[in-house]
Amino acid sequence: MPLTPVEIRHIDLRRAWFRGYRKPGVDALLTEIADSFEEVWRERADLTDRLEELDADAAKHRELEALLRSTLVSAERAAQDMKEQARRESDLIVQEAHAESRRVTREAAAEKRRLEEDMVKIRAQLRAALDSLGEWTGEKEVDSQSDPSETRPEIGEVTDSGIRKVAG
Repeated sequence: MPLTPVEIRHIDLRRAWFRGYRKPGVDALLTEIADSFEEVWRERADLTDRLEELDADAAKHRELEALLRSTLVSAERAAQDMKEQARRESDLIVQEAHAESRRVTREAAAEKRRLEEDMVKIRAQLRAALDSLGEWTGEKEVDSQSDPSETRPEIGEVTDSGIRKVAG
């Protein structure tokens, strides 16, 4: 069992008659040993206190490390989720754009067909008008002595469909 500095200071050595010890030398040695031992005990107590502080700091750092790790994992998971969400949204936008382009293409094709049909109708009306104009000018005899401007019909107003009315 280790002795404390106080116990060393209070050790009472017995003296023998013939083989005694020199008291002042032994007392000085015991005092020096006690002082040295006392210093070691103080250092030991200081180191124990310092060790407790370092253990507490280490525990705080371990907790902080665990918190940082969990935060990092959460951030990585959130980043992955955001990337996946952005990919899904971009896929949806592309699908909507394709659908819109197909709709616009269909509408343009339908409009083209409608315009082509209108063009065919207008050409037919124009041919019919020109044919009737040719027949109308053919029925009337052209007098070689008359003014050529009198044989031509006058063109009147333009209708909503773009056909000119011929005044007779």
